Amino acid sequence: MYRNITTVLLVAAILGASACSTPPTDLDVSLAHATVEKKFVVTMLPPLVMPAVNQMHSWQIKVTSPAGIPVTHAQIVVDGGMPQHGHGLPTQPRVTKELADGTYLLEGMKFSMTGWWEIKLAIQSAEGSDRVTFNTVLASAPAAPLTAR
Repeated sequence: MYRNITTVLLVAAILGASACSTPPTDLDVSLAHATVEKKFVVTMLPPLVMPAVNQMHSWQIKVTSPAGIPVTHAQIVVDGGMPQHGHGLPTQPRVTKELADGTYLLEGMKFSMTGWWEIKLAIQSAEGSDRVTFNTVLASAPAAPLTAR
């Protein structure tokens, strides 16, 4: 009886772990998205080379109106995590400054493991408030281009 329960638990753990390791096949991994309420168009600009796991890095975020006009003086709050693992980001990344009209520096990003990550942005500006989610898949191969999606 004990052996049967142990075997069932082991098989369940293996199947659960394998389900977490592969992102959904229909995952939208594009770098530009309209926000949920279509108030903004947001483009994520990841580092040119994938950072190593547990390495701090920075991104840029470009925010425009649907007509392509840069959104200046926006406040952007960052959240995210790994949906398949049920945990958030290992750091508290934040937008530290506006680099140019509508382009913001996001610092303090770090991925603690390979796999599918969500980066969630809440944007507030004179044009209103809205939110957007980006998917990124961190592959295990080092020095490959980062695929933010």
